[in-house]
Amino acid sequence: MDYHEKDLADSSFGWRLWRQIRENLAILAIALTMALLLRTFVAEPRYIPSDSMLPTLQVGDRLVVDKLSYRFHSPTTGDIVVFDPPPQLQIQGYAKDQAFIKRTIGLPGQLVRIANGKVYLDRQPLQEDYIAEPPAYEWGPRTVPQGDLFVMGDNRNNSNDSHIWGFLPQENIIGRAFFRFWPLNRIGFVK
Repeated sequence: MDYHEKDLADSSFGWRLWRQIRENLAILAIALTMALLLRTFVAEPRYIPSDSMLPTLQVGDRLVVDKLSYRFHSPTTGDIVVFDPPPQLQIQGYAKDQAFIKRTIGLPGQLVRIANGKVYLDRQPLQEDYIAEPPAYEWGPRTVPQGDLFVMGDNRNNSNDSHIWGFLPQENIIGRAFFRFWPLNRIGFVK
């Protein structure tokens, strides 16, 4: 191989290397864009920092939050929702983007009352086999306003929820807790 052929081979190798780097950077940019779009509009991971949802969710559980389904239907009683704190909580010092997680109890137009260790929805006691213990307080009766929800933690007596700060505007909902992916021994759908 003479000098000219070696120069062409080196040039061809450099060109192929640069093309491969460019392709890899394009693939990386597409993957990052897709991940950002998925996290913004479809699903995102969340961490459980408190015991307000015991026994259903443990401190340290990691969940996938479904951000898409509420674009097609409203929350239902029993859904576990993740939300940005309403103004009442922001006044108490919680950051606007500090997510909370609670169970949907009352829907717009429903009458909610807490008495004698039970939660009543439209004068009917809820069957709540998911709570840590019965509530040791009284609240209501009050009708959930249109556009709002009444939410509670499953750890009824240790939860900063609607019985303390009022109704949750539906516009504050980020999504629905959908799937627990950590710890591995508790992996599965959130009910």
